[in-house]
Amino acid sequence: MKLIKKILRTIKSDRLLLAGCIGICILLFIVVAAPLITEYDAKLFGPDALVAPGDPAHPLGTNHLGQDIWSMLIYGTRTSLMVAVVASFISALLGIIIGGIAGFFGGWADRIISELINVFLMIPTLFLVLLIVAMFGSSILNIMIVIGLTSWPSNAKLMRAQALSLRERTFVKSAQAMGENRRQILMKYIIPNGVFPVVANTTVGMANAILLEASLSFLGLGDPTVISWGQMVYDGKQYLTSAWWIAAFGGVAICLTLLIFYMTGDGLNHVLNPKHGKAGE
Repeated sequence: MKLIKKILRTIKSDRLLLAGCIGICILLFIVVAAPLITEYDAKLFGPDALVAPGDPAHPLGTNHLGQDIWSMLIYGTRTSLMVAVVASFISALLGIIIGGIAGFFGGWADRIISELINVFLMIPTLFLVLLIVAMFGSSILNIMIVIGLTSWPSNAKLMRAQALSLRERTFVKSAQAMGENRRQILMKYIIPNGVFPVVANTTVGMANAILLEASLSFLGLGDPTVISWGQMVYDGKQYLTSAWWIAAFGGVAICLTLLIFYMTGDGLNHVLNPKHGKAGE
C-alpha cells in the first residue's frame, strides 16, 4: 500500500508524467474494451464504401473497401501498443545486459561492445529495418523483432554509463571484498541500481517503435493481415483529394499516441533525475 501511494505521489509530482500516464490508461482501456466501444469488425468489408464522416452508422466514415474507420482506429490501437511493448522490451533487455557488461567488466569487452554500438549508431535505423524486413518478410512478428534488435544501442550507452559509475561505489567494492563474483554483483547491484534512465528512455523508444511500424506500413512493407494506423495512412494516400478521412484519422491517432509516450518518457526522466530531488517529495 505504501509503495502504491509513493508511486501515485511521484506521478502527481510531474504534470507531464501525470498526463502521459492518463493517456496510457486510456489507450489500455481502448485495447481491453475494443469490442464494447465499436460494433463493427475492423476487417469486415461492408457494402458502404467511401462514406464521409458524420454518417449515423459510421461516425468517422468508411474506406474504399467499406471498412469502418472508427473500428480500424480502435483495433489499430492494439497493434500499435503490441509493437511498442514487444519491440521496446527486446531493446531494453539487450541494452541493459550488453551495456551493463561493457561498463562493469571494462577492458576488451568494453572496447568491443563500444565499437559495436558505434557501428549500429552510424547505420540509419530505418534503412537497416527496411533491408531486414525486405529479406525476411513483413509479418508483424518480424517487424517487432527487427525494431527491437536495431534500437538497443541507445539503451546500452545509458546502461554502460551507469555501470561505469556504479562499479566505483562503496557498496559494490564491499560486495567484491565479501567474495561475491562479478556475475552476482552485476545482477544484484549494478543493473537494479542503474536501470532507471533506461526505463525512461524505453518509454520514448515505444513512441519510436510505433512511428517506425507506421513508416513501414506507409511504405507498403507492413503486415497486410493486421489493422494498423500506418496501414490506414497507406491505404488512404491515393484518396487524399476525395476521401481525406481514410488517412487523416490514422495520422492523428499516431501523433496523439506519440505525444502520450513522449510526455511519459519526459516525465519519468524528470522524476528519476537526482538533480531534481527525490521523487515524490
